[in-house]
Amino acid sequence: MKTRIANSMGKARILMEALPYIRQFRGRVVVIKYGGSTMDDPAFSESFAGDVALLSTVGIHPVIVHGGGPQISAAMAAEGIESEWVDGLRVTDERTIELVQRVLVGDVNVDIVRMLADQGCSAIGISGVDAGLFTARQKDERLGFVGEITEVHGDLIRRLIAEGLVPVVAPVARGEDGNVYNCNADTAAAALAKAISAQKLVYLTDVEGVYRDPQDDTSRISWMDLDELHQLVPSVNGGMRPKLESVIDALEGGVTHAHVLDGRVQHSILLEIFTPEGIGTMFQGGRRP
Repeated sequence: MKTRIANSMGKARILMEALPYIRQFRGRVVVIKYGGSTMDDPAFSESFAGDVALLSTVGIHPVIVHGGGPQISAAMAAEGIESEWVDGLRVTDERTIELVQRVLVGDVNVDIVRMLADQGCSAIGISGVDAGLFTARQKDERLGFVGEITEVHGDLIRRLIAEGLVPVVAPVARGEDGNVYNCNADTAAAALAKAISAQKLVYLTDVEGVYRDPQDDTSRISWMDLDELHQLVPSVNGGMRPKLESVIDALEGGVTHAHVLDGRVQHSILLEIFTPEGIGTMFQGGRRP
């Protein structure tokens, strides 16, 4: 009996610790970029869905922007299409963009909506083409139908939030030329967060956070302001650099905080938002003078 009461008291203390943060962020929008290996592991996926459902239940408004690179690669391989890359980006011809739409919108997006529904979350799947949410232009002729977002019409997202729904967004966009373009999910999440005045932008990744020195496990950054981030980015290589450039874009666009978290840690979103210690890297917003 005493053990049970002690366990219950521990759970109560956790809830009380979270209460100030729930009050602080209630009614605010949190844009979450979801992708990477967390999408392939059922335990991590279930944890993610539970976190999103809890945020929604306590009055915080999550908006999900998802990737799907591994799923696209697998679908291409199944159809005998060889992936080509330029500067780390997938070359996307007419056949590939059709497959991208099918995988991102028809498969991955639907799976995420279903997963959230299993947790009691009222989610709705959309793409960046719907209601002109994203407009894009061709990023590079060598890449084909790969776009960079030039305009975001956030009214659709605001209306869905007002209806109590959790939008799940596939990062494809209608081009200024009328074509459909595949867009990087990191940059799409940042652009959307700016457009709808999100309080937070959260990236779920395959690393524990951002390191000053990737070779030094003790150099993980817990907190950094925008000026320090500007100084750090030139020294960052690999896939983290464009992610941090997206963070800068979001923070300079008015987003208050951005977070880079390890999505392989169960309930990482809750641990970062609802505890004073956090578990990843938080970037403080505000425009530079």
